[in-house]
Amino acid sequence: MTDVLPVTFAAGTTGPWRIERITKVTGDGLPVAARLLVEEGRAPVAGPRVSPKVATSAPGWVLRGTVSNQRYTTAAELAQLNARSPVLGRPGATVASLIPITKSQAWWEMAQDERRGIFEDTSHHIRRSMGYLPAVARRLHHCRDLGGPFDFLTWFEFAPENAAAFDDLLSELRNTEEWTFIEREVEVRVERASV
Repeated sequence: MTDVLPVTFAAGTTGPWRIERITKVTGDGLPVAARLLVEEGRAPVAGPRVSPKVATSAPGWVLRGTVSNQRYTTAAELAQLNARSPVLGRPGATVASLIPITKSQAWWEMAQDERRGIFEDTSHHIRRSMGYLPAVARRLHHCRDLGGPFDFLTWFEFAPENAAAFDDLLSELRNTEEWTFIEREVEVRVERASV
């Protein structure tokens, strides 16, 4: 099993990412905030037990998730993803998007193989995404079992010249069968602040 990496996304008044816009795609949105702080390695617990960095951000909202093992990929797909996926934090990738999503109860009541069938065999989620690598770096954070408002927090980083391609990817994914199971989705588009 992969080591679990807790990650906290805190929106507030400080942080290296300037929030350009928060778009409610489906369901409830998120409150407006100026900056986003992404902190890795802190335990994803609720309440006041957050790190000093997160606390000084005067959070408007805080979302927590964990990076762990892949859930829906085959061995061949995982090998391809690992070979083609760029690392986060590349110097030219100054634009990012945090997309928290919640899937319906109907999705979670299906067996794992049924979800996999919709995820890849029907919606081609991995295959579609593969075409946008390495221009877009991505990382999935699981949070369904942490008691927060979302099931997944998806984080993407890319260069400004790849923003249109990223928007195309989102459009493709949002027009799949998988997305009919999404009850809540918000897009937080950010840009790395120069100051």
